[in-house]
Amino acid sequence: MASEKQIRTLTPEMEAERGEIMRQVSEFLDTAMPRLAKHHIEDITTQVRQYYVKRYVHSKHLKYGNLNKGFTESEVQAFFFAIEDNDEMRLLFEYMATLGFRIGEVVRLNANDINLQTRELRLRSEKSRKLDALIIPKQLFQNTIDYMAKYKDIIKVAQGYLFFSDKQWSKRAEPYIDADYVRKKFREYTKKAGLDEVYDTSTEREGGRATRRLHRLTSHSLRHYAISRFSQRTNGNLVLTSRFARHSNPNTTMIYIHSDKRELYEAIEGIGVSDKQMVNL
Repeated sequence: MASEKQIRTLTPEMEAERGEIMRQVSEFLDTAMPRLAKHHIEDITTQVRQYYVKRYVHSKHLKYGNLNKGFTESEVQAFFFAIEDNDEMRLLFEYMATLGFRIGEVVRLNANDINLQTRELRLRSEKSRKLDALIIPKQLFQNTIDYMAKYKDIIKVAQGYLFFSDKQWSKRAEPYIDADYVRKKFREYTKKAGLDEVYDTSTEREGGRATRRLHRLTSHSLRHYAISRFSQRTNGNLVLTSRFARHSNPNTTMIYIHSDKRELYEAIEGIGVSDKQMVNL
């Protein structure tokens, strides 16, 4: 069996083959990329990134296991109670916690995507690049209408985007709010609510990145909460929950469904061996 050192030693033929591959890739970038739409380029970038991570990046930090990635009911109440001074952030996070929006989807929510007669909302799913439709629950819809009426002039200037960019501090060309800014505000509110729990630190050094703290709750936790809550309200109907989550594979949906710790512990208590069973052993 060839040693690792032998495998890493490239013959002139192998070097020539890799050189030819790089030439073809470079030719593709020069000729094809300018003619591709933005979402096609994003798809290619995602695929390359996924391959790189699979081949070269090995995570060394602890995984979540049974630790709940989503908010509990009491945590989500505390989180929204902390957002008392920002209408924009409150409604944005409400969409994430109610309809399970990804952060890249919610920042691009546009008034033109909402049918005011049927409460139906059209959105392009960030992962699948498919056009999906969801109905907005009545209370969230009313909150949206009130918000649009209050900020109608700013929303108009922002080309219809509900969550508009603050031009006083942002130099971005896009009229909608920056996702990184939303993540920053999320961290501020979790700290204010006393929910900023760090479960580990990352030891990865990819790209020269320094060690960073890993938080149990991130903005994506609101999506976990929404999907888990929907699953509970449909008695665990995986087909409906998968459609709600806009996952092409139901197995992906299972990752997002979390049971309460109390439910888990009660179930564990229930599987204990009884005294009668012990006698028969």
